[in-house]
Order: sequence, then C-alpha cells, then structure tokens
Amino acid sequence: MNEIKKILAPADLSNFSKTGVRYAAGITESQGAEVIVYNVITLEETPFPHAVEEWVATHMELPQLKKAIEERKKLVEKFINENLADLATKIKIRAEVGIGVPYKKIVEKAIEERADIIVMCTHGRGGLLHMLIGSVTEQVVRRAPCPVVSVPPPREKSAAGEPA
Repeated sequence: MNEIKKILAPADLSNFSKTGVRYAAGITESQGAEVIVYNVITLEETPFPHAVEEWVATHMELPQLKKAIEERKKLVEKFINENLADLATKIKIRAEVGIGVPYKKIVEKAIEERADIIVMCTHGRGGLLHMLIGSVTEQVVRRAPCPVVSVPPPREKSAAGEPA
C-alpha cells in the first residue's frame, strides 16, 4: 500500500459526515497525513439556484458567491473545531469549500489536491430516490482518481446497549 499523505474528507456537516471526518482524522493521526475537510455548496443553495455549474465556475468572483463560500467556510471550520478538537493539535487539517454538483466537485478536488484517499460517510439512504439519482458516495467511487473508503453511519444502540 502506498503511503497516505493527503486525505480528502467530504462533509455535508451532518452527524453522518462527522463519522467520516473522525475516521479520516484517525488515519491521519497514524499516518502523519493531512486531512482536507471539503464541503460543497449545491447550486440550489447559491443566490443563483437555476445557474449551471459551468456558469458558476466562471463567475466565482461575484460578491454573492464569494460571500456564500466565506460563510460556509466558517461553518466548516466550526464543524472541525466541534468534532475534532481533541485531535486538532495532533494532525494537519484544513477546511475547503466548493460550489457545484457534489460528486463532481469531490472528484475534481481529489484530482486538484492529489489526494491519496477519499474518506466519506454514507447516509444509508435507499428506496426510489437512491434508484433514480444514486448516492454521492456511489458516484465518487465510480469516478475517483484514488481509493475511496466508505464509512457506514454509526449504528443506533438498543435499550440493552447493543447495536440495533
């Protein structure tokens, strides 16, 4: 196995993504690697919800988009501080934000950063929605330039304290 120097940890800032980011941080701690916590603002979340990704990419200097990125980066940094405070002094970690279609931006970021591995948590969704559009994790696995570790969501515990 190749040495892991850079880990991309996509995070939608949910409790599910906290599991993936902590898993990435654990690998980082043991390997001495850097972890990049990466959040993608979907087009629907921008001030221009009907824009296409290519348009957004060519207009990233617009004040509204810059502000959206700056605000989201603060949220990602807060997410890191709240969920990785115990590891913050032991590992190299940074926050990054992109705008676009999540799986595309994650793959692009992995290429740009030359990530050795992508670590992401699955939401475990199923049903019709998954059949129609697939999961972000599935799309990343199909297109990623590096291995992808898919971390399952934490199991809920039963009343007896055992995994349900």
